[in-house]
Amino acid sequence: MKTNGEQGIALVLSLFLIAAMSVIAASLMLLSQTETYSSMNYRLMSQARYGAESGVHMATNYILYAYPATAPGTASDPITNYDITKSPVLCVAGCPALNQPVILSANANQPSNYPVATVQADFAVKAAGALPAGNTSVAFAPYAKLISMQQVNVYGGGQQTIQTWQIVSTGTITQGKTAQAEVSAIVETPKFPASMYAAFATSATCGALDFHGQNTQTDSYNSLGLAPGVAPTIVQSGGDVGTNGNLSEGGQADIFGMLSSPRVGIGACSAGNVDALSSSGGATVNGHSPPTIADIIHLPAAVTLPAVTVPTGVPTGNVSGNGQAWNDTSCAPTAPPCSFGDVMVNANSTLTLGSSAPGAVTTINVNSIKLSGSAHIQILGKVILNVVGAGDNSPIELLGNGFTNDSYDPTTFQIQYAGTGAVKFTGGSHSVAMIYAPNAAIESSGNADFYGSVVGATVNDTGGMKIHYDSHLKGQFFVVGNAMMSSFSWKKY
Repeated sequence: MKTNGEQGIALVLSLFLIAAMSVIAASLMLLSQTETYSSMNYRLMSQARYGAESGVHMATNYILYAYPATAPGTASDPITNYDITKSPVLCVAGCPALNQPVILSANANQPSNYPVATVQADFAVKAAGALPAGNTSVAFAPYAKLISMQQVNVYGGGQQTIQTWQIVSTGTITQGKTAQAEVSAIVETPKFPASMYAAFATSATCGALDFHGQNTQTDSYNSLGLAPGVAPTIVQSGGDVGTNGNLSEGGQADIFGMLSSPRVGIGACSAGNVDALSSSGGATVNGHSPPTIADIIHLPAAVTLPAVTVPTGVPTGNVSGNGQAWNDTSCAPTAPPCSFGDVMVNANSTLTLGSSAPGAVTTINVNSIKLSGSAHIQILGKVILNVVGAGDNSPIELLGNGFTNDSYDPTTFQIQYAGTGAVKFTGGSHSVAMIYAPNAAIESSGNADFYGSVVGATVNDTGGMKIHYDSHLKGQFFVVGNAMMSSFSWKKY
């Protein structure tokens, strides 16, 4: 049967199909174009981000390596330029904008605010730059804001300034298709409380610590809040000792604390078998006789202590300390620290070091220092005594009546010596000090008291001295770690 009403339907269907396919084709083309743009945007964003990261690394490299020579606390940039009680740290002297955050900048949108103009200019040149990116380039422009800063007492002597910086960097593509990303990171220098002991010996040998004698012992006290001249309360605990080698003890010696050593075992010690402890004659560790393995803290590795800074330009030649009073005002009024050669204090004479002025800190450099007969040294205020020891195999001999320090705070008399000669000292009712000579053979004498801490290659206490460790020292001295980057984040514009 013939149906004339259906003529041309195939053409109509074909047109519908062609229209539908055209829509699908257009959608696919649009999708393809969108993916192309998306891929291009991702590439531009990634390039901008990599550029910004480069700025962060350039700024970090400057702060860690180029900047320390002129960092706060050095002669060219006194710490008084900064208000370190605030976060971020504020600049209070020498900056373009006083009482505003301290900023080093290589970014035109963020002005520098730093007290040393040469550092500002140097950072602006060395921290900025550009990276090639195909047919274009990515410019990076960082700035660094000083978030916190503090000065810490470094175990081994002196102070070190540690800082935390927030570094922000932009990476920008301005030619062709544009893009911009921002990357930020925190660069900080950590500090760790120093592991301090009544006595520590760095040598890895037998008898590196040698404690023998009827009254030889270690214990502890706390100088916090103690009035000058008031004898502290001694407790029979906390007098920890440590060594990279062996503690040899006997003759009723008492260690009222733990022994720390990377060595293991108790018993006979020999060059080929250095154990942690050789104990005899009723000697104790941690109150136990005989000591047990539980009284020993096993260190995972030998302890490496900070090196002592050796002062330069210290003269040699004999200098009399009889009746002298040396401090920054009396001995070197124009250019402290005081600097002397081989100091001798003769019998019945007194050498006074330091000043009783509030907050006074006196640094004295000598080649050697020795007392004879009943001579003694009187400590006032805070004194740091650096000993060079050139040409002298026994540069420190604080014998006779030794030294008197009424504060009972060992930080107020710090003796530092980097050499390998002998260090000899005697105790007394007011003998208070920190002796830090990690390469030296230290020998105490006299049935007396010593308040503080002793560090040497070897420590020999066979004369009956009692070493009273000031437990307050654990919160006073630090080891500064390596700077690290953290809190890394980014965003795009």
